[in-house]
Amino acid sequence: MDLLDYAFMQRALLAAVLVGVTAPAIGIYLVQRRQALMGDGIGHVAMTGVGLGFLLSASPVWTATAVSVLGAILMELIRWYGRTRGDIALAMLFYGGMAGGVMFINLAPGGSNANLTSYLFGSLSTVSPSDVTAICLLAGFVVLVTLGLRRQLFAVSQDEEFARVTGLPVRALNLLTAVTAAVTVTVAMRVVGLLLVSALMVVPVAAAQQLTRSFAATFAIAVAIGVTVTIGGTVTSYYQDVPPGATIVLLTIAAFVVLTVLAAPLARRRARAAAAAHPAGDPVECAIPAARGSDGKVGV
Repeated sequence: MDLLDYAFMQRALLAAVLVGVTAPAIGIYLVQRRQALMGDGIGHVAMTGVGLGFLLSASPVWTATAVSVLGAILMELIRWYGRTRGDIALAMLFYGGMAGGVMFINLAPGGSNANLTSYLFGSLSTVSPSDVTAICLLAGFVVLVTLGLRRQLFAVSQDEEFARVTGLPVRALNLLTAVTAAVTVTVAMRVVGLLLVSALMVVPVAAAQQLTRSFAATFAIAVAIGVTVTIGGTVTSYYQDVPPGATIVLLTIAAFVVLTVLAAPLARRRARAAAAAHPAGDPVECAIPAARGSDGKVGV
């Protein structure tokens, strides 16, 4: 493949693979927690970090990481304490993040809104060696958390009250999930963009759930889908000269549609098998035993 002859495409493919692994890995917990759009909100906040990076002449990846982590922590605090006006506070946080990004990048020397485009929608051709280093380090953190603490995170995502009763530090784990999601957003922003990253967190998980209900199987299939679509989108964008972020997201949605269609007959087959295994009537364990007389014969 001639695309591997170019250093920028080697960096792009490496970044795409890391994003394909990390986004569904944290996305499965967000879907379980019914916080599928959390990545989208963090993406809005991370725009301030990108603008701040340009203003301070620092790496936008690291400044976006710092700001998005703070934003994720604020979102969790609002979720805990902002019972009545939490939605308004979140809206101000999201829109303030977007406005801050636009303001900072225009205040930066030589900065303009055009500089934001590659971060909003992804630009694989501009992934620098320093970006790859940052993405590798951040992706390592995400994988370490999502795999190393998978049992604890799954328990908290399923039922916070039960997890609290069992002695798990629920609030600490919730904060860790939010921080990991924020880190994932900054890992993915160079590949799919801040405005599209949420799709790569959620849609592969939803597609995997069409085939299985097991957490481990869903996790593995979602990551496989994520890696496949990110590599496919990267290669397609190289040969067809199309936006990589949009291509990756459209391929992800296409995978969801295909798996949904394939899962329908599978679900019907499982239903027929279950019906054949348990025919209509009283279950065996619920059948009322016949009375026996003193002579041992079955009576009425």
